[in-house]
Amino acid sequence: MYHDIYREIVRLAELGEDAAVATVISVEGSTPREEGAKMLVYDNGSILGTVGGGNVEKRVIQEALGVIKTGKATKLAYRLNPNGELGMLCGGDTEVFIEPITGAPRLFIFGAGHICIPLARMAILTDFKVIVIDDRPEFATTERFPEASEVIVSDFKTAFDKIVVSSGSFIVIVTHGHAGDEVVLENALKTPAKYIGMIGSKSKNAAVFSHLQIKGFTTDDISRVHAPIGLPIRAQTPEEIAVSILGEMIQIRRTLP
Repeated sequence: MYHDIYREIVRLAELGEDAAVATVISVEGSTPREEGAKMLVYDNGSILGTVGGGNVEKRVIQEALGVIKTGKATKLAYRLNPNGELGMLCGGDTEVFIEPITGAPRLFIFGAGHICIPLARMAILTDFKVIVIDDRPEFATTERFPEASEVIVSDFKTAFDKIVVSSGSFIVIVTHGHAGDEVVLENALKTPAKYIGMIGSKSKNAAVFSHLQIKGFTTDDISRVHAPIGLPIRAQTPEEIAVSILGEMIQIRRTLP
């Protein structure tokens, strides 16, 4: 079982997903599990492995969700007797250490224009794994984005067939035209991405949203989109706009579970 947990930790880190690992670090007397027992807790509360079931496990899962949100490890100690915190009858004592598992989140930048270059550079500095996608081969090049994890040349309609967007992923839509933005947004809304941001004026964005609602997307779907994209810092240059976008992504990354 433990090798399954380790493999899953690597997979989650590659996808930029957040989770927590709970490990029994000490036991005394009769307890549900031995020292070293491990359990992986996902951000939706589901688990892989076990630290003993029952009230112990229920409490550990609750604490692990808090660890995922704060990113801070914690150590728990429980007395497993009728007078203890959990009202259990095992008779022993146990300590559990919970640590966060945080990989570099994937940032999919749709577009390879002037804003995208500083955005990619700064996002990498702040521990995002950057993938750039554009339908123009002269723009989507490793020379323009030397530090990106991947640079993909693809039409926007089929680009999502070539990538894996998870619930920890970020999507920035800054293509070279309104049509491209709308195509990307339509597909982005079908993913569980943590952040979807689209550049554009209020009138342009309203038109795009109207088209998508005609196609069946709901108000709740549209509410997921950060548009106009970025924090309101009166940014004007490509570099300043990139700062505002990255600032908003960091805000979402640090405040949402």
